[in-house]
Amino acid sequence: MSNITFGVYIRKRREEIELTLNKVAAYLDIDTSTLSKVERGERPASPDYLKPLSEILELDLKEVQTTYITDKINKDFGGLEHLSEGLKEAEKQIKSKKK
Repeated sequence: MSNITFGVYIRKRREEIELTLNKVAAYLDIDTSTLSKVERGERPASPDYLKPLSEILELDLKEVQTTYITDKINKDFGGLEHLSEGLKEAEKQIKSKKK
């Protein structure tokens, strides 16, 4: 996986399979302008979009979620010097909740 933003990731895939912004927005039941802003990185994507995006863009849901999470972490916390330690602790807590 490359170092691209989530918006660029979905826009590139949409263009690869020749889907219009209107078609994808309609599938997600959102305004075209909202999807356009997500693709440009001006608005965060809702986690509710991930499964439908994976379906219409014919992508693996795991890859879509991973790209989304990576972008969100980088945007929100990328500048923190103890990011790695925080991520490790968050992972421990998530794993303990699953038990």
